[in-house]
Amino acid sequence: MRNAYKYVNHGIATSMLYAYISGMDRTTNLLGALALAITDRIASGMKSAFDRSGESAAAIVVLGYAPGLSVEILRQVLDRSHPGTVRMIDRLEEDGLVERREAEDGRAVALHLTKKGGKLRQRLMGSRLDILEEALEGIANEERQVLGDLLAKVLTNLPETEMAKHRICRLCSVPTCSDCPIPGRAI
Repeated sequence: MRNAYKYVNHGIATSMLYAYISGMDRTTNLLGALALAITDRIASGMKSAFDRSGESAAAIVVLGYAPGLSVEILRQVLDRSHPGTVRMIDRLEEDGLVERREAEDGRAVALHLTKKGGKLRQRLMGSRLDILEEALEGIANEERQVLGDLLAKVLTNLPETEMAKHRICRLCSVPTCSDCPIPGRAI
């Protein structure tokens, strides 16, 4: 692959890169910057509230709004491997945050938060709320309404599958969004 670069005209490559960058409008660029900044802050806030790596915090949030999920469905929502999800659940169970119960159909295990897990979930959601409110500081109520409507329009373009809807909303405050622009039906 490295040898292929010796055939690239660096002047043309530089021109193509400049055309791409200069062709991006300000709104698109700002959306990318905002998405990254918010993602980084939420990840940092989750890590401060719960010092676990990966999607452990998201698992706690998801199990709070969808108690009784199977490992397989949780795996899909978090977009993880089955063995990775099982190991994560093992650690959360060792920490006293999640418990396995017998599922209604008897073929799977139903995952539930413990009381300790529920309290952690409240801290995680509080941290997320604080970060998002801080980002919206200084925006008037009318502007927030307009922004909310625009964000709902953008969100409808994102999910590719039913499960992707849940993946997008894995850290959401589900009761807050009674008119969710991307309601899922997979879980």
